[in-house]
Formats: sequence, C-alpha cells, structure tokens
Amino acid sequence: MIRGIAFDFDGVLAESVGVKTKAYARLFEEHGEGVVSRVVDYHLKNGGISRFDKFRVIYREILNKPLSEKKFQTLCDEFSNIVVDEVVAAPWVEGARKFLENNKNRYLFFIVSGTPQDELRSIVRRREMDHYFCEVLGSPKKKETLLKGALSRLKVSPEEAVFVGDAETDWNAAKELGMTFLWRRNPLDAPLLKGYTGPQLISLSSLEENLKILEEEMTP
Repeated sequence: MIRGIAFDFDGVLAESVGVKTKAYARLFEEHGEGVVSRVVDYHLKNGGISRFDKFRVIYREILNKPLSEKKFQTLCDEFSNIVVDEVVAAPWVEGARKFLENNKNRYLFFIVSGTPQDELRSIVRRREMDHYFCEVLGSPKKKETLLKGALSRLKVSPEEAVFVGDAETDWNAAKELGMTFLWRRNPLDAPLLKGYTGPQLISLSSLEENLKILEEEMTP
C-alpha cells in the first residue's frame, strides 16, 4: 500500500528547469560563451544537486579559480534574485495540480528539492500550493537525509512511499532508502537515466494510473 509520495519541485511540479538554466548562463556570461556552454551542460546533467554544490564545482572544475565565501554568497544571492519571481510564475507540470487536488486526502504529500529550503517554502506559499504538502524540504541537506527524516516524522516506511523525480540524484536517493522511484521525464532536455527501467512520465497526467499499477503489484 502506498501512503506517502515525495515530489522533487523543479521539473516535477513546476516547469521551472529552464528558468534555472537561464540563470546559470546569465551568472557566468562574463566568462564567455565557451564557459557558459560548459556550465549549462554541467547544470543539466546534474539536476537535483543544490546550487551550493554546483557553484563550488563550477569554480573548481570549469573556471579553475578559488571561490571565496564572499563571492559564493554573492552568487547565491544573485541567483535567487534572478529566479524566484520566474519560478513563482512558472506553469504547473501538466497533470500535477489535478493529481494533488484529487488525491490530497488519499496520500501524504511532501516536497524534497535541491532548492534552498527557505526560498523553496516561500515559492510554494506564493504559488498557493502549500496546503497540499505535509512538509516542504530543501537544501543544504542532501535528499537522502531529507527523505529519511520526512518518512520518520510521517511514520511512513520506505516500502510505503514513492519518490517522483526528474534527475539521477532523485533516483539515487530513492534507491538508497529503498523507495520506489517514478521518473518524470522532461521531453525537451532531460538526460537519460542509465539503467532505469521503470515508468517514464512525460506529464503527471499518468501518475495516478502508474500508482494503481504499483499498488496492484504490491497486493499479495
């Protein structure tokens, strides 16, 4: 029996991945097109990783420069200023809102995202979607830690929970905890999940159907 459903946010509930991609490009445009191309490629291939980690990797492995704490904080602040209003205004992923509305009394819903937690909670409130979720959790804690904590507080076992995500980090977190993973595959720019053989949801309109199949498979 499925009791709890965790959702990533960008690319799973809101069509906001493109907003973040443009923000990375804008922040590093002064370094030239070659750097921007590498930064964007790194960002897209590492969905679900927090910007805190990404900025450090970009400086270390792409720019080959030290990153001071002052510059790090400036990058974080600038990124937030660029993206927040656009993420609030981003359209829902097709089928997401309808699924939440139709099933809010059937499952325990919670969000686990790489977005900084305070920023994420503000976005969720401003989008007027906070009433659907028991918990809204974000970085700097890793997704495995966030999922484990949420399941414990909600008294839901990993076998009773599903994580709906769009990136390899989401899949890896689900595997580490023994949760079922469902992949929301963005048809535009999502890299393939090598080795993943489960359902691929182009939209969340088919989420309810896939959950029914999973519950049937769980029934002895």
